[in-house]
Amino acid sequence: MKTEVLPYTPLMKTLWPQRTLARDLLLILAGSLFVALTAQIALPLPFTPVPITGQTLGVLLVGAALGSRLGFLALLAYLLEGAMGLPVFAGGTGGIAKILGPTGGFLLAFPLAAGLVGLLVERFGLDRGFFGTLLAMLLGNALLYLVGLPWLAAWLMGAGKFGGVSALLAMGLFPFIPGDLVKAVLAALLLPSAWRLLGRK
Repeated sequence: MKTEVLPYTPLMKTLWPQRTLARDLLLILAGSLFVALTAQIALPLPFTPVPITGQTLGVLLVGAALGSRLGFLALLAYLLEGAMGLPVFAGGTGGIAKILGPTGGFLLAFPLAAGLVGLLVERFGLDRGFFGTLLAMLLGNALLYLVGLPWLAAWLMGAGKFGGVSALLAMGLFPFIPGDLVKAVLAALLLPSAWRLLGRK
């Protein structure tokens, strides 16, 4: 059975092309720690249990830089680290209760979003240009909301606090759109710039 060869190589695999188990494990660990670092940039909001964080930028950058498989595994490792109680979630928190809480859907969607962005990079090279990277980031964000919002709704219903779809969107979507756009633009500036630097080398 032949292994499918994808047309584009993600950034980190280009910088470190020789595939070994040690390389893959190091990239997975580095990706999980990078997301943990970005998660410490957290701004709680008084009207919602969902904070504004740098976490999503970290998730999508890891997916783009590592590719679909390693990006997915890096975020899976991140969730396992948090589930074990390590302070890797937003604001230095951890524990299984955090995954089962109101933001659990967003957390569980992290590996899927990283995998999606990585796949878009591998198949279409979307991280090579500004608009392609922007599109990949926005699609990754959309997947986070597709999983995170229904989870948040279910949690609110269980807590007797669900106030309808409008209230849900006000708590879990609308306040985060400006920040998501800023993070997507930042990624769209960073990744193509990294490729240009690599090309000059």
